[in-house]
Amino acid sequence: MSNNSIELKIENNVAHITLNRPEVFNSFNREMALRLQDTLDQCEQNDEVRSVVLTGEGKAFCAGQDLKEVTQPELNPGFKKILEEHYNPIIKRIRSIEKPIVAAVNGVAAGAGANIALACDIVVAHEKVSFIQAFSKIGLIPDSAGTFFLPRLIGFQKASALMLLGDKVGAVEAERLGMLYKVLPLETFKEEVTALAEKLAKMPTKALGLTKKVLNQSLSNDLDAQLALESKHQIEASESGDYREGVASFVEKRKPNFKGK
Repeated sequence: MSNNSIELKIENNVAHITLNRPEVFNSFNREMALRLQDTLDQCEQNDEVRSVVLTGEGKAFCAGQDLKEVTQPELNPGFKKILEEHYNPIIKRIRSIEKPIVAAVNGVAAGAGANIALACDIVVAHEKVSFIQAFSKIGLIPDSAGTFFLPRLIGFQKASALMLLGDKVGAVEAERLGMLYKVLPLETFKEEVTALAEKLAKMPTKALGLTKKVLNQSLSNDLDAQLALESKHQIEASESGDYREGVASFVEKRKPNFKGK
């Protein structure tokens, strides 16, 4: 399937979503933002899909907002629409889909592009990638949940400095800070991303989705509420076919064959 600004390929239970506006470093306009939302909805609803990879075409992952759209009156939807109808729904979908989403950061990730990557469940990048909280350079504040996730990933002080100064952070430093899971070699980047996503697709999808749900709540729950939530969803997980298969394979000393249910 190809729909211009967003490409979707499903293979081996993995949905590969590619931001496809390489001529503008995959920056978002309204069409691309709405198409990404639709594509994420398709991935959520399709039982064949058990993990998702989000990446960019060409040299960039995503440069954030297409400034051409907001500087031409005939194109500009206004920041209220951009936030409430473009970026906020994308972030909410990434966090609510009960399937693991891997951000495969293949090039510069700036502004909203950086923060969309950080909202994903697992973030990987190759060694030539950089992340930039570019908002302050044009008189804006970080959006797309950057002020929510980045301080939790790397600490308040460092996040504050990166957002105020707009410093560029290379992939190796980003890994050291805790912004991403792993830096992969450029030469084998695509192959290793695919292997990671296919590994996730063979795991117990139900349990991974519940883990994601519990982690989401941990960002605001107190200890008692989190323990109660763990109990609720552990019971739910224990009633799944994947749990029964996991236990049976352990007892029988064989590899499990999880179905995602």
